[in-house]
Amino acid sequence: MTFAGIQFDPKLTFLIIFSTIIPMLDYYQHRLTSLKAHDRFIFYFILPMLIILILFRESPTNYGFQIGNWRTGLKWVIPVCMIMAVILLFLARTPAMQSYYAARTPQQLWRLLYLNGIELFAWEFVWRGFMLFGLARALGPGPAIFLQAVPFAFMHLGKPEIETLSTIFGGAGFAIVAWQSQSFLYPWLIHWFIASFTMLVATGRI
Repeated sequence: MTFAGIQFDPKLTFLIIFSTIIPMLDYYQHRLTSLKAHDRFIFYFILPMLIILILFRESPTNYGFQIGNWRTGLKWVIPVCMIMAVILLFLARTPAMQSYYAARTPQQLWRLLYLNGIELFAWEFVWRGFMLFGLARALGPGPAIFLQAVPFAFMHLGKPEIETLSTIFGGAGFAIVAWQSQSFLYPWLIHWFIASFTMLVATGRI
């Protein structure tokens, strides 16, 4: 596609625009359902999936929607969750973390796990699936790993500073796991554990 004498990759251009506008709609509280987690599932999973299937006319497996290399994935999931559990036992007990999560953690364990699970499933798909694999085609995995972490990091603004500052590295780390396993599912498992464990520690339930 050429515009003003400049060549643009249509899929890459659309991916970048989508990955910029959708977080803005989310930030400005454009709600589709009564639950934020359900809205984010629509924004970050349903819409990208429809784009892949209908607009791009591709298989979702090209964007990490598959089991992938499960042995490689689990080799990351288990040790990373163990290491993060030790770190979070101290980090999540800081006043800033406790204050932030006190009003945001569901009382019922099943609800905490459910809401984190569906929201982060969508988040991991859009960043570590749709955006990572889409960018990697044009730019290679190295740049894609860090570029997809940029909007992910900005989505954490408003959270405790230490958590937000870590997300550029955490987002890149999740992307490395996704790229090596060729699936977004393994960073989703890690992210799901980290988010849920953080809430439980910050609210004194662990």
